Amino acid sequence: MGLLQIEQADVVGRIKTDLSSCVGIRMKVKANMGRCRIIERMGILEETHPNLFVIKVEEKRNRSRRVSYSYADVLTKTVELTHLHNGENLLPWLPQ
Repeated sequence: MGLLQIEQADVVGRIKTDLSSCVGIRMKVKANMGRCRIIERMGILEETHPNLFVIKVEEKRNRSRRVSYSYADVLTKTVELTHLHNGENLLPWLPQ
């Protein structure tokens, strides 16, 4: 196992730990869905699991749904999580 792989595993572990402490917090979710589709929604972090986390996002017409993302999605910037009120990144220590 190379040095880079060990560092990424540590980073994913830290992302998981930090998000576990944010359960119940309202946030803005920006997800790159591929093919130039970027979705931005408000949501609440509902739960964290060993390989993914679940956010209840608000849809149109007062509907909501649950979506899940992996911690690697956050690491690769496929998913960005920011504070709802001040717009700051929930994980400011991640490299830009």
